[in-house]
Amino acid sequence: MRPLFLLAASTLALTSAACGPTTPTARAALDCPTNQGDLTRTSASADGKTCTYATSSGAEVTLQLVSTQGGVDKALTAIETTLLEGRIEAGKDTAEAEDAKGEAAAINAEAGTPADKAMQEANADSSKAGVDISVSDNDDAVHIGMKDGTVVAKGSRDGTTTVNLPGIHVVANERDDTASVSVGPIHIDAGGDGATIRMRRDVRLRGEALNPDRRGMRATFIYTGDDLPNGYRFVGYEAAGPKTGPITVAVVKSKSEGPNGGELYPDVKRLVRKNGGV
Repeated sequence: MRPLFLLAASTLALTSAACGPTTPTARAALDCPTNQGDLTRTSASADGKTCTYATSSGAEVTLQLVSTQGGVDKALTAIETTLLEGRIEAGKDTAEAEDAKGEAAAINAEAGTPADKAMQEANADSSKAGVDISVSDNDDAVHIGMKDGTVVAKGSRDGTTTVNLPGIHVVANERDDTASVSVGPIHIDAGGDGATIRMRRDVRLRGEALNPDRRGMRATFIYTGDDLPNGYRFVGYEAAGPKTGPITVAVVKSKSEGPNGGELYPDVKRLVRKNGGV
């Protein structure tokens, strides 16, 4: 019985030590393999803090160690600002926009009565489903809510639609063809020919699976559009590491459409997580 007790006590001591608030070891240099899947290394700095890669499709990848002095958010915002510098501002014809707004208002005014009738019918049909639909004369909007009074969606006759559900938030505007979508830690802004995707979450550092504190971070940023300079169609970054820094960041630029979907190249993510220690 005593040996069993000592073994249990030793295990508990080791677990407590592993979960202790020790300072994460700061990475002094990057591990830059010659190849990482589809990535081929093209250069590496003498101090080991920067290396560059290229993909088979011609995308450019710069892997670097970035200080988090001043906070992680400040460091990432600075990288985003640099990536989006030099964008071509799309001109807007104010007169045409105002004319379109006036025409939309006239159409909505004419369609007001039929819309009200349709809304009344929808309200009757939805009452059995535990959903309330109402038209507010004050803000000229349609509200969709649960029986407890919680508004989960609303649509304004000016073309704005808002949806709020647990973990999901959507704001879409038909007038300027824009949309803002938040799903958990992922935020998407889309409009015209461009789209921006951001993801940021707190994670555990490698070797700290039992630590209740998430002392690491992961972040993704993607921008696609026709307004980028030098012929680029896609820019972004993948970042990971301890919040105390330095973090590992892979900046990606491509003159093609970029990867499919809302994620960066898998090999870039692997390289960043390996160096970031998350």
